[in-house]
Amino acid sequence: MSFKFRWAYLLPLLPVLLGLGLLVIDTKPQQALRNSIFDQYQRWHPREYVPAPVRVIDIDEASLARLGQWPWPRTKIAEMLDKLGQAGVAVVGFDVLFPEADRTSPIAAVNLWALNGNMRSQLLALPDHDAVFAKSLQQTPAVLGFALEQGDASQAGDPPLQKGRFIYAGEDQSRWLSTYSQSIRSLPALEQVASGNGAVTFVPDADGVVRRVPLVLQVGNKPVGTLSGESLRVALGARNVILKGASGASGIEEVRIGKLVIPTNARGEMWVHYTPRVPERTVSAWKVMAGEIPQELLAGHIALIGSSAQGLMDLRFNPWGLFPGVEAHAQALEQALTGHFLVRPSWARGLETVTIMVLGLILGVLTLRIKAITAAGVWLLTSVSVLGASWWAYVSHGILLDAATPVMVLAATFIVSSLWHHFASEREQAWIKQAFSRYVSPNRVAHLVNNPDALALGGQRKTCSFIFTDLESFTSLMESRDPSEAVALLNMYLDKMIEIIFAHDGTLDRIVGDALAVVFSAPVTQEDHRAKAVRCALALDAFADEYSSKLIAQNIPFGKTRIGVHSGEVIVGNFGGSTMFDYRALGDPVNTSARLEGVNKHLGTRICISEAMIEDNMPIALRPVGNLMLMGKKKALQVYEPLVTERYERADLNQYMQAYEAMVNEDPQAKGLFEKLLAQWPEDPLVRLHLDRLNRGQSGDLIQMESK
Repeated sequence: MSFKFRWAYLLPLLPVLLGLGLLVIDTKPQQALRNSIFDQYQRWHPREYVPAPVRVIDIDEASLARLGQWPWPRTKIAEMLDKLGQAGVAVVGFDVLFPEADRTSPIAAVNLWALNGNMRSQLLALPDHDAVFAKSLQQTPAVLGFALEQGDASQAGDPPLQKGRFIYAGEDQSRWLSTYSQSIRSLPALEQVASGNGAVTFVPDADGVVRRVPLVLQVGNKPVGTLSGESLRVALGARNVILKGASGASGIEEVRIGKLVIPTNARGEMWVHYTPRVPERTVSAWKVMAGEIPQELLAGHIALIGSSAQGLMDLRFNPWGLFPGVEAHAQALEQALTGHFLVRPSWARGLETVTIMVLGLILGVLTLRIKAITAAGVWLLTSVSVLGASWWAYVSHGILLDAATPVMVLAATFIVSSLWHHFASEREQAWIKQAFSRYVSPNRVAHLVNNPDALALGGQRKTCSFIFTDLESFTSLMESRDPSEAVALLNMYLDKMIEIIFAHDGTLDRIVGDALAVVFSAPVTQEDHRAKAVRCALALDAFADEYSSKLIAQNIPFGKTRIGVHSGEVIVGNFGGSTMFDYRALGDPVNTSARLEGVNKHLGTRICISEAMIEDNMPIALRPVGNLMLMGKKKALQVYEPLVTERYERADLNQYMQAYEAMVNEDPQAKGLFEKLLAQWPEDPLVRLHLDRLNRGQSGDLIQMESK
């Protein structure tokens, strides 16, 4: 396809540049669409559960029913911690908070009941529950939890106590961390003795789905650990947590804890590849308290204490739906320990940028050049390929590539390019139609455009009107003058003649040299085709007479134009073969029209109209020429000559009709009447014709034509 404006090829740059801008901005709708695709990947292809040394100690509904409502006394928590320590767990992580003193402690009861005397002394002699819990924390490695929130930084208080050190490998990337201003800490006495202290806070996406678990967060300007990261650090006996920045100072790339290297996003968050809930991961808290859990299910494990009970409100959303928040930590720890990761590497955006640029521009240019259906197929194939590549990267390598933005850009590129292609095609079709109209009648072109099924071999019977014109003595003009000048004169003549034909809704059948063939009521049926043809013939005659007169006045011998007009039933349609069509009308009325044009030179007239054209309320005056027996015909045809007011008055027409009727009736006075008319109109060829016939002894109006 050719384009008049080559800059059209720059159009694909618009959606491509828009897509690149969206990659940088990363709008909320983009994130939502991208995340929904990633979620669907997880539902189609979840992580297969592989046993790992991670257990969830679930404070479930059964545990609440057996051990009492929450919160349990810290002595009971201490007892469970002791049992886990005795079972040989590597570390216990608490996905619960201990920000206040135990309300079931003896001192709390004394203050609540306002006891005095011996009873007060006996209760105060009992061990404090928080102290009991602190002692258990000293004996068993454990990580306490704290919560982070946004608020007034001036009232933030001290940040949570950190037991590990955070070290940046390379440039400080703290500005990328999710930052909070306040924290809800466990009791200082508990923090002091615990092996670790980690945030239980998630950073869910806008839709509330937990897709990532942070390994490090920030309070104010100080990095703090999380329950997952601290549990790993304590279990592995590590002191430091190393935060390695991505190349180009674009955030954190990985977190190193002991010998483990965990890939993260720029904010130090680990993508969670969820498995469906499996019973093997979880044990009920009441069974731990009852001593019903075999030691091998806990020894060397990271035990996370959390709750699936609905009343404790620790339920979150993952791609599968509702799930206990503690399970996100557990699944993240499983992935870290088994080396199974979902990653969105730092080079992912670069690859997506290249994909948008290359595929977008290629698709755009192809859409501008090829057929619409083919372009749609290319767009569909390209979009499916992008989605397929994203799916393959996820399944085979655990790499998360954004297919949503490239597919949106490809769609936008296809739409923009298709619209321009459609616009350009319409302009080209209009140009072709205009150009084609210079070879074929415009109404024929319009008919083919609106009725493409008309492009078929065959014809149909129709009653049509025909005009044939011919320019006399043009060959002599060509011989007497420069051919280029003669051709220029002819082209101006034909151009105006054709313009008149089209103005009267005529269909130009063909041009033969200086002759024209015109049909009315084909291809589009015209109820008034006879009147249109007559008016058109008169307009053609008026122009041709004026044009010839002007040239003769300039000593250019431009001949007069002869016109024949007839009507009748013909076969109209496409004739020829599969290679080329010739649209025309075939039948005797066509030949008769051509004969009528030719008899003008024998009659001395300029226009001959057959009686088949005569209708009521004809807009012009006509005078009969006679019954012409055309050469080769067996039946005479009544022919008329139209009259214009400049040539005849109504009274003159009446005189002609009297003379003509006298001739038809073989009245002896006919000769005298024509002699009188000739004296009045000595240049009237038709009057002279009839007078010559009468002088030769002929009578009546039958005129035998002996040549074409």
